[in-house]
Amino acid sequence: MANQQPNSGNPRVDIEYRRKKSAEEMKHQVITFALMIFLTIVAFVAAGYEGFSGWFVVPFILILALVQVVFQLYYFMHMNHKGHEAPSLFLYSGALVGFITIIAFLTVIWW
Repeated sequence: MANQQPNSGNPRVDIEYRRKKSAEEMKHQVITFALMIFLTIVAFVAAGYEGFSGWFVVPFILILALVQVVFQLYYFMHMNHKGHEAPSLFLYSGALVGFITIIAFLTVIWW
């Protein structure tokens, strides 16, 4: 990252830099939390509204859930930070295996 500052040897500069980075990180987490609450409310409204059919509501809620999982991983579990490449690899590999398994069972049942 271009705006990362190495240890300058000056404790005052380093503290100011860390405070700025922490404030920015907290701002991102608060915004993400507010978006997740909003998506949850949208999901409840979609589920409770009688005008929508089940064929719309179920995929819509699953898409909202997927968006919330991405928010959880990247902002609350800090997967967007450097040094998390190995856990990311294992997480995505497990998700891929799970997805392939679900697709395999669905095709066995449907065909």
